[in-house]
Amino acid sequence: MPFNARLTIFKLILIFAIFVSANTTMKITFTKYQGTGNDFVMIDNRQNNFPKDNIQLIEKLCDRRFGIGADGLILLENDTKTDFRMVYYNSDGNESSMCGNGGRCIVAFAKSLKAIEDNETDFIATDGLHHAAVLDNGMISLQMKDVEEVKIESDYVFLNTGSPHHVMLVDDLKNYDVKNIGAQIRYSDLYGKAGSNVNFVKQLGDNHFALRTYERGVEDETLSCGTGATAAAIAMHALGKTKSHHIQLDVEGGKLEVSFVKEGNNYTNVFLKGPATFVFEGDITW
Repeated sequence: MPFNARLTIFKLILIFAIFVSANTTMKITFTKYQGTGNDFVMIDNRQNNFPKDNIQLIEKLCDRRFGIGADGLILLENDTKTDFRMVYYNSDGNESSMCGNGGRCIVAFAKSLKAIEDNETDFIATDGLHHAAVLDNGMISLQMKDVEEVKIESDYVFLNTGSPHHVMLVDDLKNYDVKNIGAQIRYSDLYGKAGSNVNFVKQLGDNHFALRTYERGVEDETLSCGTGATAAAIAMHALGKTKSHHIQLDVEGGKLEVSFVKEGNNYTNVFLKGPATFVFEGDITW
C-alpha cells in the first residue's frame, strides 16, 4: 500500500485531538456560603463560562464526599434590568425553584464581588423580582413573593412561597422521623411527579415555632429551608395559631424571622431575615 502523507497527518491530528479532549480539565472558582446551616456552592457566572446543562457536574460539585459539598449550587449572572440574576440548582444537579436561604447568601456573595454598590439590591430569580437589604448586624432581609392562596386541609396546609410547601403540626418534633415521613409525602400521589417540600412544625410560644424540613431535590432533611420557614410562618397565621405578623422560627441550623402583611386573603410584603455566612473559597479542577 502506498504511503499517504496527508492521511497519516490527519490521523495523527485526530488522535492528538481525542487525547487532549479526554484529558482536558476545567478549573472552577467557587465560594461557599451557608444560611442557618443550609449551604451552597456560589459561582460567579457573569462571563457565562459555567456549563449550566451539565447535571452530573453540578451533582458532583455538591457531593459531600467527592466534591465541595452543599445542599445546592447557585450561579450569579448578569441581568439587564436588575443588579444580577440568581440561578439555583438542587444538589441532584437539576435547576429548581426559589431558595430563601440561597437568596440571602447570593446577596452576601454579590456584595463581596461588588456586584452591588450599597446595602440594598434588586435581583431576579426563577419566581420573579426580589428586593434585599444587608443590615448593620450582618443579617440579610430578603423580600419573598406574595402568597395569594393558602390551602388549609384537616391535617396539613399547602402553599407556594417561591417553592411548594406542605406544612403540618407535630407534637414530638425532636424525635420525628423527618426523612422517611417527609419522603413518603413528597413522593405521594398528593403532589405527583413534581413533589413538594415537607415541613414539620411545633409551636413554642405565641409567635415562636420550631421547624424541621424535608427538601425535594436534596431528598433529605436539611438544617434549614428559607422558603419553608416562610411557608410555616404564614401557615401558622392562616391556621390561627398566632395573630402576630412577625414570626420567630427555630430551625436545626439556627434562627430565622419572617414578617408579612395580611391583605384580605393575600399575604404581602413578606420578608425573610437571617444570616448569610461566608465559609470558604477556592478552586476545584474537574
